[in-house]
Amino acid sequence: MKIKKGFVVREVGGEHVVVPVGEMSKVFHGMINLNETGAFLWEFFSEEHTVDEGVAALLGEYDVDEATARVDVEKFVETIEKNGFAE
Repeated sequence: MKIKKGFVVREVGGEHVVVPVGEMSKVFHGMINLNETGAFLWEFFSEEHTVDEGVAALLGEYDVDEATARVDVEKFVETIEKNGFAE
């Protein structure tokens, strides 16, 4: 899974916000608020990776058990795909 080009992540007032740029701003009119884990996964999946690689990355970055990491990554990927943000 890989997130489409055309989004940038910014930290605004301590919050992570994703905004569309360029051609993507013609398709998606809004902002996406991410928590710290969501911002990490957004950056990670800006390159092509599998869910298993995402779980491994999350385990390497945060003190979380594998079952929780897997649920979090699967939910993140599902949301990205459902909203048409994945290539």
